[in-house]
Amino acid sequence: MDKKQKKRLEVINKKLASLRQQLAGSREQADDLDELKELENQITKLETEAAEIKASK
Repeated sequence: MDKKQKKRLEVINKKLASLRQQLAGSREQADDLDELKELENQITKLETEAAEIKASK
């Protein structure tokens, strides 16, 4: 894994942490179902990208 991939993985992990907090807050309020779905989709995409980076070691 080169420096660029490591940096991208760090950025993804930071974004995932932030999105998971937003998702938890949105679930508590649950006033906008589209927002919940969008956050879940973003998390899924980032997790997939992280898995691809880790697999390309």
